[in-house]
Amino acid sequence: MPGPRHHQIADRIKVVVAEMLERRIKDPRLGFVTITDVRLTGDNQHASIFYTVLGDQADIDRTAAALASANGVLRKEVGKQLGIRHTPSLEFFLDAVPETARQIEDLLNRAREQDEAVAAQAVGATYAGEPDPYRTSDGEESDGESDGDETDGPGRP
Repeated sequence: MPGPRHHQIADRIKVVVAEMLERRIKDPRLGFVTITDVRLTGDNQHASIFYTVLGDQADIDRTAAALASANGVLRKEVGKQLGIRHTPSLEFFLDAVPETARQIEDLLNRAREQDEAVAAQAVGATYAGEPDPYRTSDGEESDGESDGDETDGPGRP
């Protein structure tokens, strides 16, 4: 189980890579990229870096190519700033969380619209059948009138 140092290293890698992409990497293919998470293996030898890109599929593809070409420079800077014996290898993955969240939001909107449609159909609707569908204790249907004995139901005075 990873300890606090493991999480500190992952957080530091996230900060270093984000700062490098913002300030030092001048690749024109690099779009509006955000580093969302860094996950390290248990031995701190491999770092999986998750990112999101603002834009369409072409922007995502160009950013992936820019990150792949800047991988060596980023790893060198991570090693220099971390000061640990073995610098982890870096691998970039497009984060699927924003797309999944968008799909869930679309499903919730569709469900909300269907609920509103059902509610609109229910306005002014009445129940099928008689107003008092229950039988009285003598086996006859109730007509809403009382025949004298005031009971709240079978067996109650």
